[in-house]
Amino acid sequence: MLQESWLRWAGVDHAQVRDARAYLVRLVTRQALNRLRTLSRSREEYVGEWLPEPLLTSPDVAEDVEFAESVSIALLTVLETLGPTERAVFVLREVFELPYGEIAEAVGKSAAAVRQSARRARAHVAARQPRVRVTPSEQQAVVERFLTALRTGRWQELLEVMAPDVVLVTDGGGLVAAALAPIHGAEPVATLLANAHRAVTALDTTTVWLNGTPAGRIDFDGEPTAVSLVVDNGRVTRIYVVRNPRKLTRLDQPAELAR
Repeated sequence: MLQESWLRWAGVDHAQVRDARAYLVRLVTRQALNRLRTLSRSREEYVGEWLPEPLLTSPDVAEDVEFAESVSIALLTVLETLGPTERAVFVLREVFELPYGEIAEAVGKSAAAVRQSARRARAHVAARQPRVRVTPSEQQAVVERFLTALRTGRWQELLEVMAPDVVLVTDGGGLVAAALAPIHGAEPVATLLANAHRAVTALDTTTVWLNGTPAGRIDFDGEPTAVSLVVDNGRVTRIYVVRNPRKLTRLDQPAELAR
């Protein structure tokens, strides 16, 4: 997308562009919309659940709370449930704080339609977010409790760290073993995780920062897995497990993320 946008920008007579920033916003947004529509078609053939690629980040990213939230696995996963236009509107408005008029030009809609899309998208995202924002230290404490319970494989300890209505989503991409549909409820999830512990000969867990949030890296018999948690009221409410090896290429070198 960046290369295509740059090539198009390089081919434009810049003297004819009145507002370079607005032009580039419109150009990149439309490239992104085209890409999203292409991806949505390819994901219809994806084996099992699809999750965003986890990125190893430094703890510094969490200091900008709103930015860290905007790149979290939890929010990126919620954004996947929006249509391409609503997703573009949400990101341009909530993350980049662009005015409605500029967003309308970028997505080819009226300002009134953009306002309505932004309102719907905001409500959709808010309904799927934790009720109370968790601090990095609180998140890390729960992540460590969860990883300790997972490392020991003790069913009761796993049960206690999770909310009764916890949801586990795993992404293996058809390349490694993973649940093909979300698993709901603390008891089924604890049973699955305890069985997974017994099925491997070596299991190592490490607390890491993924997408600006404390998370876990688990090595099952030397094969890495990224685990991101959503925490609400001191307990885990959602577990996102990425096992697809094609999505785990950035777990060794921190990504440089900034506004």
